[in-house]
Amino acid sequence: MSELVVALAIGVLAGCGTWLLLRPRTFQVVMGLSLLSYAVNLFIFCMGGLRSHAAPFVPAGPPPDPALLADPLPQALVLTAIVISFAMTALLVIVLLAARGLSGTDHVDGREDER
Repeated sequence: MSELVVALAIGVLAGCGTWLLLRPRTFQVVMGLSLLSYAVNLFIFCMGGLRSHAAPFVPAGPPPDPALLADPLPQALVLTAIVISFAMTALLVIVLLAARGLSGTDHVDGREDER
């Protein structure tokens, strides 16, 4: 049951992020990139396996079964991806603010729709 909930959450985040990426305003594009990065982070984290009550460390004594331990690699990858996506979002916001100052609009192609 928890796998279904996580899969639905990843799908909803990825779908909403893709939809927002296709919107004409720059703030919506930034939010879409953020949602898409959250979906990818959740996907990478879940690839390590959904285990509850798994020990994050090896206890003293005989070596335990590796299938009973939590995998630290997806956690390290997600932590790195969070830092990179935060830096990317900050840079994108600065670039978009500069573009808005130069063009006078927040439309992604630099001009408003003519109506």
